[in-house]
Amino acid sequence: MGYADLRELQSALNTASDIAFSLEAAPSPHEAEQLAEALRRALAAAGALGAGHGATGCAEHPRGAVDPLYGDKEDPLPPGYGRCLLCNDRRRRASAQRRGWR
Repeated sequence: MGYADLRELQSALNTASDIAFSLEAAPSPHEAEQLAEALRRALAAAGALGAGHGATGCAEHPRGAVDPLYGDKEDPLPPGYGRCLLCNDRRRRASAQRRGWR
């Protein structure tokens, strides 16, 4: 679950609530479609909350790329590195900066 997923859920639910409470006795087809779309967004966001950590195993980048060196026995990743290419790249850059490389 990421912060962005939670904010998307809250936004979609707020939108759906605003639309629902502004409806008159007989909503127009356009209003009904707007409400249905907001509820679909909320349902998709709620599903993303329970989607886990995806292929990367990373809470920050669950749908990110998997590092191609992950699991490579000939060129293993340093200890503490996971499957997430984005996080591993950030670690590599930080390590290079500490060593004075640019």
